[in-house]
Amino acid sequence: MSEALDRLHPAVVHHVVNTLGWRSLRPLQRQAVDPVMDGHDALLLAPTAGGKTEAACFPVLSAMERHGWTGLSVLYVCPLKALLNNLLPRLRDYAAWLGRRVELWHGDVTAAARRRILADPPDVLLTTPESVEAMLVSANVDHKRLFGDLRVIVVDEVHAFASDDRGWHLLAVLERLTVLAQRPIQRIGLSATVGNPEHLLAWLQGAGKGSRPATVVAPGVAATPNRAQDGDIELDYVGSVDNAATVISTLHRGEKRLVFCDSRRLVEQLGAALRMRGVTTFLSHASLSVDERRRAEAAFAEARDCVIVSTSTLELGIDVGDLDRVIQLDAPTTVASFLQRLGRTGRRPGSVRNCLFLALSQRALLWAAALLELWGRGYVEPVEAPPEPRHIVAQQVLALCLQEHTVGSRLWTGAWNGLAPFHSGAEPMVRHLIEQGYLDRDGELLFIGPEAERRFGRRNFMDMTAVFTAPPQFTVLAGRQEIGQTDPALLTERVEGPRVLLLGGRSWKVTWIDWKRRRCFVEETDLRGKARWHSPGTEGRGHALARAARDVLLGATPRVKLTQRATRTLAALREEWGPTVALDGLVVTRTGGAEADVRWWTWAGRKANATLAASLGAVVDGRFDDLSIRLRDDLTPRMWRAATAGVPDRLCLPEVDERALAGLKFSAALPPRLATATLAARLADFDAAAQVLAEPVRFTVLG
Repeated sequence: MSEALDRLHPAVVHHVVNTLGWRSLRPLQRQAVDPVMDGHDALLLAPTAGGKTEAACFPVLSAMERHGWTGLSVLYVCPLKALLNNLLPRLRDYAAWLGRRVELWHGDVTAAARRRILADPPDVLLTTPESVEAMLVSANVDHKRLFGDLRVIVVDEVHAFASDDRGWHLLAVLERLTVLAQRPIQRIGLSATVGNPEHLLAWLQGAGKGSRPATVVAPGVAATPNRAQDGDIELDYVGSVDNAATVISTLHRGEKRLVFCDSRRLVEQLGAALRMRGVTTFLSHASLSVDERRRAEAAFAEARDCVIVSTSTLELGIDVGDLDRVIQLDAPTTVASFLQRLGRTGRRPGSVRNCLFLALSQRALLWAAALLELWGRGYVEPVEAPPEPRHIVAQQVLALCLQEHTVGSRLWTGAWNGLAPFHSGAEPMVRHLIEQGYLDRDGELLFIGPEAERRFGRRNFMDMTAVFTAPPQFTVLAGRQEIGQTDPALLTERVEGPRVLLLGGRSWKVTWIDWKRRRCFVEETDLRGKARWHSPGTEGRGHALARAARDVLLGATPRVKLTQRATRTLAALREEWGPTVALDGLVVTRTGGAEADVRWWTWAGRKANATLAASLGAVVDGRFDDLSIRLRDDLTPRMWRAATAGVPDRLCLPEVDERALAGLKFSAALPPRLATATLAARLADFDAAAQVLAEPVRFTVLG
């Protein structure tokens, strides 16, 4: 403690002891002081509520004061606006200890507040990558003046960025900021437990990987990231939303409970069912209005004996007060997500982390048991960036032309300091942008063309700043109060009687629809409403989780509490699914008579099965899921051996439905061939597919 405090600024030490009343720093906070103050790129790992923010901010603020940094010297980047809002008061207090300022900039911040920031930049700016991009492409921002003094970038919940295209966008934006600052910028990532921390840190370093010191700080995390005995975990089978609501309303009365559901529709259904049972219930999901979510989260934080039902929006560290219990309906698709949710509890001295799983179906029980089996083994998924982000390259070239107005046709690669894939290998995408009119060319200069204006130019190119696509929704209004948004399908489907929506856990009768402005006016009703949102196709479960499900069917039992209902249902599952698994290899089953169902039970995960289905085209009928691949009904063992011979050496990318390209934003700015190849690469798992093909297969006829 004393050595760490000796390096921190005296004012920081004074307030840690006297204002916060801390008798000591946590291990992560102690061990982060030296590498952060020495300018190392760093990844700070700890469970949720493990003190990661302070581990980064105390030494960064101390370095700011020691070295006399001026201007905007620190960016603090988060994946969610709500998380930024939550952090702002705390970070303002910490910075004020040293007479420094912290401000906030995201899509909900007023124009007046933004003008004040531009006129007088703060020392620390809390923001999102999309907001930084918006600043870079804005003609109203003096980029050099605003970002020229940058020294440090803190990326909170860095794993949430790295696992999708927002991560590629973030890295590209950071390199452009480095060019503006004309100096290396220290990068500090904050994360919960991940399976590959060194790889994640190297990813965060971007073009500077290998040229700057880098340190993973994870006291006690890397060796034993999680053990079953570290938490109070229980698995139950309830069979329906109504039964789940009954269990939640009768158990743990007097406690503050956070229930996670993995769809907005399920959040709405459970919220309505709990309110019918007299439970004080709040809801949080992305289709509720900002005001509606804030009111719910604030009321929940101040209340007792209540429940908040949420999608993953409350997974990432947003403070909703002192929780007693986490409840999970069905199961998330990764151990990492479960760890985030588990980390919401056990924060009080003497309390333990806890989670109650309530499975709504037999298959959901199997997936929950598989997840807990992996967790008990200490497994956490590695964080991997999506391969071949060609569409992000196209977006970045267009954004750079907006930022600089004109870019040299031979100089544009320097904007990202050689970061792959934003280098000379991207020239085919740039040629396509010129050929299709997204870019115009005047001699050696490139600038925004008419096609980019047409597709992305609305609202001063704001559509250019986000790399994810949101499906169109209708805004739901009760008078002047915005409730949230709903899928247009609910407003067009045929109904008998009044059209009633379920939103915010309440039923609303539709009174008028403004089709042109995409608005829907409602009034509250006692009738039963419906909730629905279109969700893009998911990647399904991964190979490790699918294999753990197979292990559960073969007898592995997670080392957690199982209710009698869960134990009985798991036994029934093992009996029912027993013919699909074998200890000595994989199984091909044949059921039915004239219209036989022939299925290869790979237990390999969605991506591996997509790869195998594409590679074994002659014997596959095209259908597959996370667990199996349907085969031709006339398949014989001899045909199978002939079809699989040599396949591991010639595995194919999965086929891509052209309609799926709509979910790949900026794919229209790519040659069709490259857009399809990008999506196909993201649907494949060659390693798992090759592993499956190496396993023996036996054929079984089921009655």
